[in-house]
Amino acid sequence: MKGSTFYTLMLVVLAGCLGIGSPPLRAMPQSQASPSLAAASCSFTTWAPGNNYPLGTVVKYNANGNFYKVVNVGTNGSDGTDPTISTWYWQQTQCDATPPATCSFSVWAAGVNYPLGTIVKYNPNGNFYKLMNVGTNGSDGTDPTISTWYWQPTQCSGGSTGGGGSFVVSEALFNQMFPSRNPFYTYAGLVSALSAFPAFATESDPNVARQEAAAFLANASHETSGLVYIREVNQANWNSYCQPVGSCGSYQYYGRGPLQLSWNYNYSSAGLALGIDLLHNPDLVATDASVAWKTALWYWMTQSGQTALTPHQAISGGQGFGATIRAINGGIECNATGVGHDEMQDRVNLYIRYTGLLGVSTGNGAIGC
Repeated sequence: MKGSTFYTLMLVVLAGCLGIGSPPLRAMPQSQASPSLAAASCSFTTWAPGNNYPLGTVVKYNANGNFYKVVNVGTNGSDGTDPTISTWYWQQTQCDATPPATCSFSVWAAGVNYPLGTIVKYNPNGNFYKLMNVGTNGSDGTDPTISTWYWQPTQCSGGSTGGGGSFVVSEALFNQMFPSRNPFYTYAGLVSALSAFPAFATESDPNVARQEAAAFLANASHETSGLVYIREVNQANWNSYCQPVGSCGSYQYYGRGPLQLSWNYNYSSAGLALGIDLLHNPDLVATDASVAWKTALWYWMTQSGQTALTPHQAISGGQGFGATIRAINGGIECNATGVGHDEMQDRVNLYIRYTGLLGVSTGNGAIGC
């Protein structure tokens, strides 16, 4: 029919205009963005100078906001190297994760009276608990899984339990231990010095690691009246710290630093061990915080005084805090009366306080001497 023919013609025209029934048009090539490396999900920590990170660790370098991964290790992990300088140890990497919320915690130990606000990890079930109420003596030695008035479950994905390049004493706790310390005794200086003695306070048992840290800091606190004094108060007797007598010239080897390093032979031996000429530059112990802490750790880890054990061996071997006093000043304070006994007791009191802050018992062995 004429009408049908007309409508048919119209459909053909429209089809041609719209491309219906025509061969499909080849799509014009479009430019594509160059493929980029997607940031992988990862777990990272914020890089801190002086830490020895194990192989595979990813860190965020806050100075430039970039991420780096340990791809090679030396004697002590990353050997305290800087990711932006030591490219053999580190390679830049991608990381889209954010660090988990962190907290400072202690491993719960039976019989310890924790202060209000303490967070503990309960090893039998791996959960964390926070002390919400206190009794006569803090947590009154209660068990977090039983005494729900004292304790409440909490979240905690950070903190340190010994080893791994992290010091078991946080900066906040360090400040609490030494509220009136001289600005010279920095936490950063202490952490930096740890790389020189990686066995310090890194025992596999986290409780022992905390006990060693508490013992070391208790002795340092006693020697310096709470990290207040850098140099020995009575320097008039400086020439008496020389062996053989009169052989030291004008160099003065009176007590300096956290454990009051004294005597020319100790300055010499510590310097040789640390690769620093302390015999001819003894005042470095009073002017460089990292050197000061390193000399204290050197004595702690290697010297036994008048006993058979170094302070480190005494704590890690379960001989008790009293054996550390014997190694440091046993000839004057151990088995003494009067002032000597009082000095020994001050060290013991500080150790009891610091182990309490760290949430551990005072350990095995005699606490005094």
